[in-house]
Amino acid sequence: MGDDLGENWWEDGDKPGASHTDEDNIVRDKKKVKSMLKQASSRKRSPQVVDEQAPKLKKKKQPTECFLAKNEEEAGSGEGPKKQKRRRKKKISDIAESGPGTPDDLRKMIQKCLKSKRLAIEMEECSLPDSCFLPVNDLTHTLASYLKESCPKWAKLCKNHSERNSLLMLIVCGSAHRVLELIRLLTSFKGNCRILKLFAKHIKVEEQVKWLRNGINHLGIGTPGRIKTLIEQDAISLDSLKYVIFDWNWRDQKLRRMMDIPEIQQDTITLLESGIIAACRAGSLKLGLF
Repeated sequence: MGDDLGENWWEDGDKPGASHTDEDNIVRDKKKVKSMLKQASSRKRSPQVVDEQAPKLKKKKQPTECFLAKNEEEAGSGEGPKKQKRRRKKKISDIAESGPGTPDDLRKMIQKCLKSKRLAIEMEECSLPDSCFLPVNDLTHTLASYLKESCPKWAKLCKNHSERNSLLMLIVCGSAHRVLELIRLLTSFKGNCRILKLFAKHIKVEEQVKWLRNGINHLGIGTPGRIKTLIEQDAISLDSLKYVIFDWNWRDQKLRRMMDIPEIQQDTITLLESGIIAACRAGSLKLGLF
């Protein structure tokens, strides 16, 4: 029996890697499993550790004033957003409360413009008598019908007129565009009379002076500034002038009358001072407010 064991049989049992290695590995694996279980259980108990390891999300900054929030509050309360009131466009009826122009309107304008420049005695010389005014336009007339009613002997005047550098009638308006429009409106009134355009746009003063000196003209339509210049240069004589008509009631796209524009108003006052007021006071000239 002792022979079957072989030589040095005791040495095989004492080797460290022979019988104890498997047991050591098993013990080591058990320890790893226990440590892993402990870590897993500790993670379940403390979720904050997981949150700390997770990436932090950026917080959105709330606006200091949130108009959407205000609108939501208004919608929740049943009150809608306040609507801005639209400005109502002005109509001619709203502006022209006083109706058509009257002789008193012209007198007030003259007094307002000349009061600071003249003495009280001199202002009396600028007053216009009632007899110098034609009937007031009630805004139902066209230019042709108004002139037919105000100047019934126009055809006879034109036939007898033979003086150069003179006109029988002046129509004063605010712009060159309005001059052309008024000429078209005179088709049924003018007859055989000759009409001159008296404005500064595209027409030189010298050319207009030449027309007045070389031909017989009956009616002139223009702006107060150019008419005043022609009178100052003796191109238009007031001796034969019978009528001066102001395009008083017409309004442009901005609802302005010609006398509402300061430059035109000042030119009109200068034109009246150039001899028209004196002719009206003498009874040889009539004024009309169309």
